[in-house]
Amino acid sequence: MRALVVTAVAAERDAVCAALDAENAEDAEVAEDAPGGHRPAALAGGYVLHRAPTGPDGAPVAPDVLAAGVGPAAAAAGTATALTAAALAGAPYDLVVSAGIGGGFAPAAPLGAVVVADAIVAADLGAETPDGFVPVTELGFGTAVHRPDPALVAAVAAATGGTAGPVVTVSTVTGSAARAAELAARHPGVLVEAMEGFGVAEAAAAHGLPVLELRTVSNAVGPRDRAAWRIGPALAALTGAFRTFPGALAGVPAAAPAPPPPTPRRTS
Repeated sequence: MRALVVTAVAAERDAVCAALDAENAEDAEVAEDAPGGHRPAALAGGYVLHRAPTGPDGAPVAPDVLAAGVGPAAAAAGTATALTAAALAGAPYDLVVSAGIGGGFAPAAPLGAVVVADAIVAADLGAETPDGFVPVTELGFGTAVHRPDPALVAAVAAATGGTAGPVVTVSTVTGSAARAAELAARHPGVLVEAMEGFGVAEAAAAHGLPVLELRTVSNAVGPRDRAAWRIGPALAALTGAFRTFPGALAGVPAAAPAPPPPTPRRTS
């Protein structure tokens, strides 16, 4: 299964590559003349894709990794660029993964926890009304949720020791207890807040590809307290999770393609 992993920033990308390259260094199936690890390759738009080394059959032995930028728009643009380049080169991907660190909703997702999204939700895509928030779907446009293949979610969660549950995508990070409570009430069972998953999922859906989201928890969702963040341990947990990732995919049948995005319609 040829996969593309998309992160927001270089530190997350490097954490993912560190895990995959360590596995490759111990893998006798890597071609002798292949580079020892991921190598950068320029894409259109100034993006740099870190390509995985190949095996004797010429196929990559690990996912490619791209740091696409912060937020759903940047994530969608970068993901679409990489997917289009691969398709035009005649080597399309089979799976797209949004990965990185994020905020956890206590107590279900404590610091350092690994979470695999069973729903990727656009939490603030919609409209505020006197009666509260209205999601974009109730306005008659697009979609607000992507649901990854349950078999893939279960396999990756089991391999990483993670928990499966909803992950919300926001454009503004939560900084108050009131906002955290609002999101938790609106999205029952939510585990993590992040900023890119829905953008990655939209690009994957546009290319008819399945998507996953994997997050490790660096901070609690709620009042903003940077002194309490644990970014280093969360990045280490991300590396640990991706050490198991290729093996988790190996035993799972190919996921069903994502449905094409619905045609927007306007309601009266």
